[in-house]
Formats: sequence, C-alpha cells, structure tokens
Amino acid sequence: MRLCVVLLFVSLLTSCEAQGTIETPVFVLKGRDLLLELDADPPDGISYVDWKINKTVQLVRIPLNKEPHVLHSFTGRFEFPEKKFSVILKNLQETDSGVYSAVAGTSTGDKPVSEYKVTVQGPVSPVELIVDRVDSNISESCDLHVTCRTHNSHINSTFKCPKGVCSQEGGERSEVTTSGASLQVYLLKSTIICNHSNQVNWTQDFNTTEHLCPSKPELPFVFLVRMVVFSVGLIIMASAVITVHLVDFKKHQERNGGQTPHAALEESSHLKVTF
Repeated sequence: MRLCVVLLFVSLLTSCEAQGTIETPVFVLKGRDLLLELDADPPDGISYVDWKINKTVQLVRIPLNKEPHVLHSFTGRFEFPEKKFSVILKNLQETDSGVYSAVAGTSTGDKPVSEYKVTVQGPVSPVELIVDRVDSNISESCDLHVTCRTHNSHINSTFKCPKGVCSQEGGERSEVTTSGASLQVYLLKSTIICNHSNQVNWTQDFNTTEHLCPSKPELPFVFLVRMVVFSVGLIIMASAVITVHLVDFKKHQERNGGQTPHAALEESSHLKVTF
C-alpha cells in the first residue's frame, strides 16, 4: 500500500513537472512590482497566454504578435516587457496575494505553463531591546535579563556573564508574532541582537555585553603578590647599588693607606714644602 502511494506521488509530480505547473513561492514587499514570466518556452501551436489569479479570475490575455488585452477592472496595474508573454504587476498590496498562473492556448487546447504562489508582505515594525543588569553577590557573575519587544509581541531571555564572557541560557529564543513575522533574540560574539523579520523586510536593535558586564578586576591577593614582587625587585636593585658604592669606597681606602679619602685630603693640606 505504501509503495502504491509513493508511486502515485511520483507519477503526479512527474506529470506536474512535464506540464510546467510546479507552484513557485514568491514573496514581495508591499508597494513593489513583480515580474511574472513563463517557466518554459511557449508550446508549439500557441496563439495566446492568459494570466489568471487563483486559477479562476482572468487578469490579462496576451495574443501572439498582438497587443495584450487587460480586463477593465485591472487597467493600469500591468506592464508588458519586451519578452513575450511576460507581465509586470505594479504596486502590489496584501490583497494581491494569491496563486498566479499562466495558461497557453494552443490548437490542441489550453496548457498550464507557469504557476506562482505570491505573498505580499508589509514592512515589519521596529523593535526595542531592553537590558537589565543583575549582579550576583554569590557567584560574582553578571546576569543580563533581556526583553526583545515589538508593538504587539515580546520575548525574554537571560544571559550569564561570568568574568565578562557571556552565554545565553537555553540558546537562541524566537517566536512567530501575530502578524506572521519572526521575533528573535540571540548572542553574536559579544553583541546581543533583537531581530524582527519576515521574508521581505527586517529591523534590529542591539547592545554589546562588553560595557554591560566588563571583565572582573584582578583579585586582591594577585595584586598583593605583584606588589611584593615589585618591592623585592626594588630592594635587590638598591642592595646592588649600595654594594657597588661600598666596594668603591674600600678601594679608595686601600689606595690611601687605610685612610678615608677625606682624612687623606686633610693630611695633605698640612704638608710643608721646603727648598
């Protein structure tokens, strides 16, 4: 039974591909234009192409080597590029979302040649990232409570930053808003990002963790050890200088018969010169 279902699905898929009716998803930002083209070369014996929405409402007919005919209610909404049987939909709105299909009229009957599932989306609303720092007296860890907010939705997350290195509890947070967009908050290196996006538009707000949770200063005993090492170094240098001076002083004594340089100078001042 399962094999039959699989074979049936493959058969239907192959048939759809042969007829060029695979539905192609297309997302368009509100107010933009959309180019619709044939997925394949026009079939032999073609005399026209009809573009329809939702497979029932005819929008325009493009005859072979003749001017296109647009239905009255859609006048002004279409442009026709030089490429045969293509059409440009102008200034799309959310109400223009639907399935657009091209059907080729031939001597042997109508043949579907293209199909697009068009979704028109407006721009997403701005987001606001709110970060509250909570210090822990026990673990010496800086915790960040984060709220990623839009006008109609919000998500919360917590970041723990021991010694200035942050990680997000539970990993990236995301949810789908009431408008069908995605709201996310996540950590990228040292930046917390609040992102609001759909398939055609996005907005962001962000903050860095470096100034929110800077690295902890050195512990007091480390600082004390460094001061002791520095002091010992100064003592060794001072001892070396004193030792050099003492050695030099002793050499002067030996050259002056055991007298200090000062005493030798006084003695020489009392010598008399005789002729």
